[in-house]
Amino acid sequence: MIPFTVIGSSSKGNSVLINDEVLVDAGLPYIKIEPYMDKIKLCLLTHVHGDHFKSSTVRRMALEKPLLRFGCGSWMAKPLVDAGVSKYQISLLKERMMYGFGICNVIPVSLIHDVENFGYKIHFSNGKVFYATDTGSLSGVSAKDYDLYLVEANYDEQELRTRMDAKLAAGQYAYEQRALRYHLSLQQCNNWLYKQMGRNSEYAYMHCHEDSRDEGQNTEI
Repeated sequence: MIPFTVIGSSSKGNSVLINDEVLVDAGLPYIKIEPYMDKIKLCLLTHVHGDHFKSSTVRRMALEKPLLRFGCGSWMAKPLVDAGVSKYQISLLKERMMYGFGICNVIPVSLIHDVENFGYKIHFSNGKVFYATDTGSLSGVSAKDYDLYLVEANYDEQELRTRMDAKLAAGQYAYEQRALRYHLSLQQCNNWLYKQMGRNSEYAYMHCHEDSRDEGQNTEI
């Protein structure tokens, strides 16, 4: 049973609390994350885009909790330090290496985006979680029989192509072209999950284009 709380998962901001103690991304105002701060021991950061990394929020988190650890790729080191986080709170991670944080083990996975980006395999004593958003593909990524998958399903391919074709026909710029390159579709997500999930695996769609999810929803698996 791995609980998770989707504090936010959309272009408006991303932060997901997993197993009560691990926060993935801090792309929301601090007031949204504050109710969970007492339990958070590790914050894993994926990439530098503002909907995943809000410097004022990270600064406040580090100030309020000096023992909080931030795990991330090397590209996040300067943004973190510039935000006011002590270098002693930062753990720089490399892809496909396993890192022990006491509460869990973490294996970063490189994702395909327009900036360097990590997904994460997170192993807790009570189960394993795979997290990936903002990626054009999960080809070559394996996470067999995990207990919980939190994976981007940004758009429906047919709906997106219909919108894109209409804009192009009208001589307008189609943002949808970028989504095709750098975000995972519902169909891609489902195809990947089908190959990975075990009999008792659970999943939730992340970073959907139309996010009907209420902020702060808590779901127990």
